[in-house]
Amino acid sequence: MNRLLPLVFAGVLAVPTWAAADSPRDPAKLKLASQNVLVLDAEGDSPIYAKAADEITPIASVTKLMTAMVVLDANQPMDEMLEVDMQDFDFLKGSSSRLRIGATLPRREMLHLALMSSENRAASSLARHYPGGTPAFVSAMNAKAQLLGLTNTHYADPTGLSPQNVSTAKDLAHLVKAAAEYPVIREFTTTPSQYVQVEGMNRTLGFNNSNPLVKNDKWDIQLQKTGYIREAGKCLVMMATIASKPIVIVLLDSLGKYTRVADAQRVKHWLETGETAPEKSLITAKPPRGGIRAAAANTKLKHRVRGTFQPRVAKNGKLGNG
Repeated sequence: MNRLLPLVFAGVLAVPTWAAADSPRDPAKLKLASQNVLVLDAEGDSPIYAKAADEITPIASVTKLMTAMVVLDANQPMDEMLEVDMQDFDFLKGSSSRLRIGATLPRREMLHLALMSSENRAASSLARHYPGGTPAFVSAMNAKAQLLGLTNTHYADPTGLSPQNVSTAKDLAHLVKAAAEYPVIREFTTTPSQYVQVEGMNRTLGFNNSNPLVKNDKWDIQLQKTGYIREAGKCLVMMATIASKPIVIVLLDSLGKYTRVADAQRVKHWLETGETAPEKSLITAKPPRGGIRAAAANTKLKHRVRGTFQPRVAKNGKLGNG
């Protein structure tokens, strides 16, 4: 309980860096539980609201937006069949996957599942089948980050399972804008669900989008990506049209299963009305018994002590902890 209350009201302390001339917004009315936030006017590249937006933090599967750009930049055949093998298994976090060893899909479908359902084995397979393999792929990810000017971003793997994949809310807002230049990424990240015929398993599998907001008629989302590992918390980045403007929303290190989605709704309501969103309107899925607070308390995130992992990129370019 003591953990939740400071988070819920932390947004009051955030400093607005920009307000639309035709519709100023009071930051005190935007109360967010996410620890690192940036809301950006994508047209003017102007920050509307920021909270700890320059703090370097693990980014989990938001990584896969960069993975997708590197895959697409390579111009490899999208119909080439890629196979999952033991190298694609998650021995770091032990996460599960429905793509078993020997599962084979076209590169296009591997990319689709990596973006839509955050399929880690699909992302790993994409990197392994890159010229030079996974090491060359990760190098290309970091080179692309430097090309885009993401100076506080570093990648250690293509899935986001490594907590050494780090960035800032500010860098990720620019990453979202860059990824939105790829029609395939926009399409694949916003597909609500997909059935795929998996060779090697001789069966058709159904996959759902990891972000429930893509199925919400009240949202006009052009691009999105979720992420979660213990060190990063729940993460969500999006580009959406809100109040007739293209808006980038970056929400990092949210506590609880539903908080990142509720925070996105809080941002949308605030931009549209200038007012604090009614809490009763924010629940998007049925929480476990005990309500939203119980959902937060039951999550493994309750064991995370903020500050035990504070990665930073040193001047020599190497990743360090501090």
